[in-house]
Amino acid sequence: MGFWIFMLFMDLLIPLTMVGLGKRFMKKSPKNINPLFGYRTTMSMKNNDTWEFAHRYCGKLWFRCGLILLPLSIVPLIFVFNKGADIIGTVGDIVCAVQLVPLIGSIFPTEAALKKTFDKNGNRR
Repeated sequence: MGFWIFMLFMDLLIPLTMVGLGKRFMKKSPKNINPLFGYRTTMSMKNNDTWEFAHRYCGKLWFRCGLILLPLSIVPLIFVFNKGADIIGTVGDIVCAVQLVPLIGSIFPTEAALKKTFDKNGNRR
């Protein structure tokens, strides 16, 4: 049971992080363009306008995806409650891998929205 609780906690980290940072980024992007924290791509770091736009857009995606992932992460683990550690670990690993798809995949629509809204120099179209 202890490993199951541990795996549940671990599998909730990504969705909870997406919800928390998504909500934060929707309201307020990091103050300064920096190389350490925030949505950092070449296009998002062109200027403050692209920086704020990217954070608002990605924040909305992360918030929504995180809310969807929360129950989708819990349900598979409910089915392996009181099973062996190897089964719980395998299911937990699969859940984590599935969670990474929207986490990393959010880069593509965010970059597309940046390219649609801004030119290559970061000026609004």
